[in-house]
Amino acid sequence: MFRAITEASVRLVRQYLPSPFVFVVILTLMAFTAVLTFTNQNFLQASSFWGNGLWSLLGFSMQMALILATGHILAKAPVLGRFLDNIASKVTSPKVAILVVTLVALLACWLNWGFGLIVGAVMAKALARNVKGADYPLLVASAYSGFLIWHGGLSGSIPLALATGGADLAKISAQTITAAVPVSETLFSWYNLAIIAGLVIGLPLLNMAMMPKKPFEVDPKLMIEEAIELPPKDTWAQKVDDNRFLALILVFFGAAYIYGHFSSKGFSLSLNIVIGLFLFLGLLAHGTLERYSRAMEESAKGISGIILLFPFYGGIMGLMMGAADGGTSLGAMITNQFVAWSTAETFPSLAFLSAGLVNVFVPSGGGQWAVQGPIMLPAGVQLGVPPTVSAMAIAWGDAWTNMIQPFWALPLLGLAGLNARAIMGYCLIALVYSGILITGVFYFV
Repeated sequence: MFRAITEASVRLVRQYLPSPFVFVVILTLMAFTAVLTFTNQNFLQASSFWGNGLWSLLGFSMQMALILATGHILAKAPVLGRFLDNIASKVTSPKVAILVVTLVALLACWLNWGFGLIVGAVMAKALARNVKGADYPLLVASAYSGFLIWHGGLSGSIPLALATGGADLAKISAQTITAAVPVSETLFSWYNLAIIAGLVIGLPLLNMAMMPKKPFEVDPKLMIEEAIELPPKDTWAQKVDDNRFLALILVFFGAAYIYGHFSSKGFSLSLNIVIGLFLFLGLLAHGTLERYSRAMEESAKGISGIILLFPFYGGIMGLMMGAADGGTSLGAMITNQFVAWSTAETFPSLAFLSAGLVNVFVPSGGGQWAVQGPIMLPAGVQLGVPPTVSAMAIAWGDAWTNMIQPFWALPLLGLAGLNARAIMGYCLIALVYSGILITGVFYFV
């Protein structure tokens, strides 16, 4: 029965899910229609919010492009390939391969979401090279399903914002939180740990159960990263280009910077630090500047989706967050409607579901927090719900619908060499399971 449901989900997605570019255009049309229908904005006002939003993610787009490129280059290093192959060679069963990649992705994404996206994809490719009978799309989907855990983990932007405190937190929380909130009340609260336990136990078993009768295997040779070919060292310039000393100097500078960061801030993996780790480890693994540069040229081919799509998601965010004078934004209207339907018992669950809906259009934890925080937190307080619970409900809603939103899958798909249709059928099943789990936990909060 379950296998039939999975197969139906995979067929449905492969037949009807448009390409990521078409998907974002459809979302844009839906957002424009909703803004013009339900908010006090005319077309010129809406188009202004959309146009200004187009450029709001440029800095973040560059970070994501570097995450993908530097992660791919590190994966191409022969020493890392041999290390992962050594781990993967100990896995002999396709189902165990699914179990391993899911657990690796969950752990890595709990530590840091950017790190987890790349590590999961690299692990999936290593297992595809070594485990006969493993379904490659399911391996990659299992790696992406680990991303569900990120906003309840150490790099979750909303719980970290609560822990930071300051005037911005007081403003976004509408003065319901005026002092920093320790992570013991958010990331290490009983309900957050219960959700994490449900994902760590349930997701690997769920993904294993989705193994198709006829797995789609890839040629292991296609999963092997080709060695970088360099011209012969016939000239002084070519000898300098392929000299290891210059690369080691740069790695030394990078190591000093990263050591200084961790010694002063503890184990804090910001997105820039993850990029730095990938960059300098990749330089060390490839050995020379010339080899790294040529690896970058090859890896840059995979960032086209990020370059093309992220501006349009920024435009949708502009539409969702923009409000005419004296009016309300579309994101705020959606949030207010869910608040109107809530009681003290149902508020956390409905806050989670509303955040999941908003996340389809605003796939950014920071953007979503800015839209929903000022509404959800004071509304929850009026119903007797602690603001920390409301905040974590928004955080988990932001993570939840990433399973049907290809925005965050782009770096992983670029590294894996698949399209969104190949994995989203499996991710849809993970969406249903995690939705039931998280809604249930927040109902009993």
